[in-house]
Amino acid sequence: MFRKILMTTTAVFLANAAFAQDVTLIEEVSVEADITAITNAEAAAYWTNAAGDLENAILARLVDRTGEEGSKILIDIDELSLANSFQSQLGVEDAVMVGMVNVVNETDGPKSDNYELTVSALNAQAFAADGTVLEGAFSDTPEYYNALIAAFADGVVARLK
Repeated sequence: MFRKILMTTTAVFLANAAFAQDVTLIEEVSVEADITAITNAEAAAYWTNAAGDLENAILARLVDRTGEEGSKILIDIDELSLANSFQSQLGVEDAVMVGMVNVVNETDGPKSDNYELTVSALNAQAFAADGTVLEGAFSDTPEYYNALIAAFADGVVARLK
């Protein structure tokens, strides 16, 4: 009986150790967005917080994966656009966030990555304060901005190797 428990416990520890080695630890998250990334007045109202908001959203998803050594996530936001209600109704413009994501791991090259990530209101679900899904002409609201930030952060974390 003791031998069976010892074998089971050892197997669990080895499985956890193998899993822990496959998890990418994150040493740093850095997001940059400059004024040229803003394509309209609606987005300018949110721009001052975009880099910090995105950094915080990514870090919130990686709380258990941070360490003193690991990968660095470097993001440069190329475009941040929030369509106003009239544009949304006409389908002329959409709320969108585009950025270059560079994941650098100096000790484990295969964990490095470089790609452009685009999220839009079409693939970011925005919710009102009461929890209902926003539909239609609401893309110039804080809820859509928050949905874009969340969707971008989810996209970055999902692609970590």
